[in-house]
Amino acid sequence: MTTQYLKKAQKNAATGEDNTRHIVSSMLSEIEAGGEDKCREFALKLDSYEGNIVVTPEEIAAAGNSLSQRMKDDIQFAYERVHNFAVKQRESLIDFETELSPGLWAGQRQIPMTAAGCYVPGGRYSHIASAVMSVATAKAAGVEHVIACSPPKPGQGVNPAIIYTANLAGANTILALGGVQGIAAMAFGLFTGKPADILVGPGNRFVAEAKRMLYGRVGIDLFAGPTEIAIIADKTADPHLVVTDLVGQAEHGPDSPAWLFTTDRALAEKVIEMMPSYIEKLPETARVAATNAWDEYGEVVLCDTYEEVATISDKYAAEHLEVMCDNLDWWVQRLRNYGSLFVGEETTVAFGDKCSGTNHILPTKGAARYTGGLSAGKFIKTVTTQRMTPEANRDVAAVTARISRMEGMEAHARTGDVRLEKYFPNETFDLKAVE
Repeated sequence: MTTQYLKKAQKNAATGEDNTRHIVSSMLSEIEAGGEDKCREFALKLDSYEGNIVVTPEEIAAAGNSLSQRMKDDIQFAYERVHNFAVKQRESLIDFETELSPGLWAGQRQIPMTAAGCYVPGGRYSHIASAVMSVATAKAAGVEHVIACSPPKPGQGVNPAIIYTANLAGANTILALGGVQGIAAMAFGLFTGKPADILVGPGNRFVAEAKRMLYGRVGIDLFAGPTEIAIIADKTADPHLVVTDLVGQAEHGPDSPAWLFTTDRALAEKVIEMMPSYIEKLPETARVAATNAWDEYGEVVLCDTYEEVATISDKYAAEHLEVMCDNLDWWVQRLRNYGSLFVGEETTVAFGDKCSGTNHILPTKGAARYTGGLSAGKFIKTVTTQRMTPEANRDVAAVTARISRMEGMEAHARTGDVRLEKYFPNETFDLKAVE
């Protein structure tokens, strides 16, 4: 196989991690020690915000009143599709019990978590859709108390559309807190008295690192760092669509990778040529972000065969993966590592990001090799149960005793012995370990 990088990234996902870890670790320690007062201090210092942290019912009502009916209808459209898809995911997770041998039943139960913390970005852009993706999915899974958290603007608080959306999707509490302080507040139960069992939602590198550091004390959905897009395209692809979709993700932030994997040199060169002019048409905030993202993180990889492209794609394990090629069914069956797959030019990451139904909270930095995106199942604990008749102890207890003695665990072995003595007092069993 021959792989050529017609454009190679100057930076990668690990760039700047050491400094980020130091900052986040220090903030988490300070907030855990200082509690709600320290959160307020960081809100003032970092967001110039000194209003109330818990969004009130009056503020929720005012947020709704400030939106147009068209905006409310659009949010409802997105909510219905994301919620309905999450409900189907929940329905696919079943309780069952099966008889493994006579008198021995084993089963599983799906138990929703009690409290979930949902981070909704609101800094550079106000991610209305993220409120739907996280809160609606948690509620569809059956979580009792859902906390939504989003950065406030000075003198304004949380974006009204985010407040309205989080409330529509079922949030029990909405916090006006951003960044590390928001993540910490949800994890430690500040302002709510309900520590989150799981933290979910996208964010910048500081949010992602805070979730990573808290993992273990709480669950997390996945490592959701700066957004990524990869497009697989061949000679049949429309370069205009390819460039448009690459730019659409690059605008998210200056460290958002955009990758093109192709078998067609002419397409690759055309995309490289077109990218700067498309970026230049963006508003200033998006233009600055996309310029940096493409210059420092963008890549164009030219391959000889479809199989080589698939191998490269699986190695990158992109968060979002679009396929604009012939023989789409082959790609669906062949590709393995991605957060979400967008098949054919009719689909696009932007649709999935906003309202088409699948979740946009997805793994980044290669994590798609071992996990999928946010789903109803992320809010569910699959726990197991077992029960058995006294008669079933004849085989199970004897095997347990012998294996335990082989391992050197005599007390463990004795638990099998005593049950056989209880249920079969007139029988003799060979319970010794045999090397």
